[in-house]
Amino acid sequence: MKCLELANVSYRYEGGNETVLKKVGASFESGKVYTIIGQSGAGKSTLLSLISGLDTCKDGDIYHNGTNLRGIDRDEYRSKSVGVIFQSYNLLLNSTALYNITLSMNISESAVKGRGAKKSHAYTLLGKMGIDRETADRKILKLSGGEQQRVGIARALSHDPDVIIADEPTGNLDIETEQAVLGILSRLAHEENKCVIIVTHSEEVTTIADEVIGIRAGRLLSGKEYHAQAKEGAEYE
Repeated sequence: MKCLELANVSYRYEGGNETVLKKVGASFESGKVYTIIGQSGAGKSTLLSLISGLDTCKDGDIYHNGTNLRGIDRDEYRSKSVGVIFQSYNLLLNSTALYNITLSMNISESAVKGRGAKKSHAYTLLGKMGIDRETADRKILKLSGGEQQRVGIARALSHDPDVIIADEPTGNLDIETEQAVLGILSRLAHEENKCVIIVTHSEEVTTIADEVIGIRAGRLLSGKEYHAQAKEGAEYE
């Protein structure tokens, strides 16, 4: 089922002359992993901000389950429909892994009610990510990078969103931990029917994708087109 759709989306920064995204069109379905690959400055971060509702496009439209983002409360959209996983984790370092999850549930006004129920749900989410109760009760500062990223994924899932956006989620991880995190993201799509969109510059990350989308100079390309142009060193105008 189509979950997100971008229709002729263009974007330029306020006061700037350069168009960062140029008439972008794409659709994303539940139950699939998508990777958006491109070099720095290609427009990946801007595209992520628009999909996650952090910013609005200047031209064109973005739809979530058929509803135009222009006509909804974007704060509510971000807190209920989209979960974002960050490269730098963005966790509260002096708080426990468990508290990071329950706080997110409180902010999003989770359907899970009551302190005890929220703690139980948080432990369950962390357990699915490979974080046991002992580790869940440790402060983030005491956890490894891989453990912190697993906590970050659990936090993104704390309000049960249907869209998961991961911004360079393995950029700070070693190869073994990267594979474990990619396995989790793949299962979220294929076993829990989430729409998983991974923004990356890593070819390795694209190996788990059901669909690879390239971005070059503000335009979206098929994975095949992107790699052909990259191989030729071409500039997309």
